[in-house]
Amino acid sequence: MSILIDEATSVLVQGITGYQGQFHAKQMLAYGTQILAGVTPGKGGQRVEGIPVFDTVRAAMEAYPIDVSVLFTPAAFTMDAAIEALEAGVKTLVIITEHVPLHDAMELMAYAKRVGATIVGPNTFGLVSPGKCKIGIAPNAIFSPGEVGVVARSGTLSYEIVGSLTNNGIGQSTVVGIGGDRVIGQSFVDVLRRFEKDPATSAVVLVGEIGGSDEEDAALYIREMTKPVVAYIAGKSAPPGKRMGHAGAIIEKGKGTYSNKTAALREAGVKVVTLPFEVATTVKAELSMLHLDPFYGLTWSMKQVDSIE
Repeated sequence: MSILIDEATSVLVQGITGYQGQFHAKQMLAYGTQILAGVTPGKGGQRVEGIPVFDTVRAAMEAYPIDVSVLFTPAAFTMDAAIEALEAGVKTLVIITEHVPLHDAMELMAYAKRVGATIVGPNTFGLVSPGKCKIGIAPNAIFSPGEVGVVARSGTLSYEIVGSLTNNGIGQSTVVGIGGDRVIGQSFVDVLRRFEKDPATSAVVLVGEIGGSDEEDAALYIREMTKPVVAYIAGKSAPPGKRMGHAGAIIEKGKGTYSNKTAALREAGVKVVTLPFEVATTVKAELSMLHLDPFYGLTWSMKQVDSIE
């Protein structure tokens, strides 16, 4: 199994005729993703890499059963494109677009909640179920099928860590980029809950960064998990008040600091490493314990209960 996507997932690409849409649609097809249709208003009737293009999402949905739509749309038009997809009945959106206006993102998340839809992003690299399906912009070659779930805010840092896992013989069940913006659809906790329920995921890697409180919120939930978690937090040397790359990576009023996040995670029993390459060796040790002792996951969970008491 995997979370959110698998080999049967059917995909729609909004903005498929643009440069980014065309390039990444080709890469996703090469990975084996089932892209059934694309949408660009005014470009209906064209084909991109053999994929039929429609003027509207509704027209595409009438022609094909669509599970997920991935958006490569300009930031100013992303909310309209996303609402169009949700109104047409698409239940999962992956929004690659960066710089989506804050109020647009807030309105979009509220609407998605009302209709019971799932949004990944904005400003995400997407998600990958290795060997099954890739949706987004992550490089094809770094992934390998396995039992470790990865959830992250940063794209390039995730590629480095996933590549290191693969090079060390550690495969992944699903890799999810929640996005680096201040308002996003799926939080760390949302994805961790999915990994906790996924029988194909034995351990989880969390890749966080300074800013916001998502990692601290994740630490509270991790206390309830039965699966071991390894974390890396970026931004150790970042000065307060300065945004570092992502819109969400800013420390305000003393909150969201590196020390706060790492302390909260360690108190929850998470193995927090200080360098990206240490993730793979730490995960390998956790998996070895898990496989040697079938009750290790239960023991790990009981330690969290003890720490709360």
